[in-house]
Amino acid sequence: MRGIDVSENNGVVDWQAVAAAGIEFAIVRCSYGKNSKDEMFLRNVNCAHAAGLKVGAYHYSYALSVEDTIQEAVNCRDTIAEAGVLLDLPVFFDIEDADRYKERKGFSFDPAEITAMCKAFIDNLGLDCGVYASYSWLTDYIDWRALGCAVWNAQWSANDDVKGYMWQYTDKLEIGGQYFDGNIKY
Repeated sequence: MRGIDVSENNGVVDWQAVAAAGIEFAIVRCSYGKNSKDEMFLRNVNCAHAAGLKVGAYHYSYALSVEDTIQEAVNCRDTIAEAGVLLDLPVFFDIEDADRYKERKGFSFDPAEITAMCKAFIDNLGLDCGVYASYSWLTDYIDWRALGCAVWNAQWSANDDVKGYMWQYTDKLEIGGQYFDGNIKY
């Protein structure tokens, strides 16, 4: 199945154009950090469903410890519950450091700690859950095999070297004049 992932950073999405382009699912950011909610979550989920797409969600992490991660899992779960939406696909935990927040805060980037943080999120979410990370994070920082969950590999290349649940193969999928991350669900 072909899909995209979206957040409020994408602005208003033309979901009919997305469906017409052959996209079958969307992973929608619901929350980030300990207290923040994606302002477009409910709209994106409802509009994606109305266009006939299956929907999952993701949470972007700013956690610096297992304790922070547990609070983030509660934020994610509460955001989904408050929205009152039904998700067809898992909720993914994105622990990477794309904006270098963890680096600026002196995070140790210890693989054992990062894997423990992923496990804490999965164990405390109470929903079907998985992890999202780039190939380098999956090979260098996360013992994803030990987690026993769905894995979403972001590897922008011609190959998916993880062959998990889902593969993000590009950040340049153009649909209706907008650009999205392109994903394949196996």
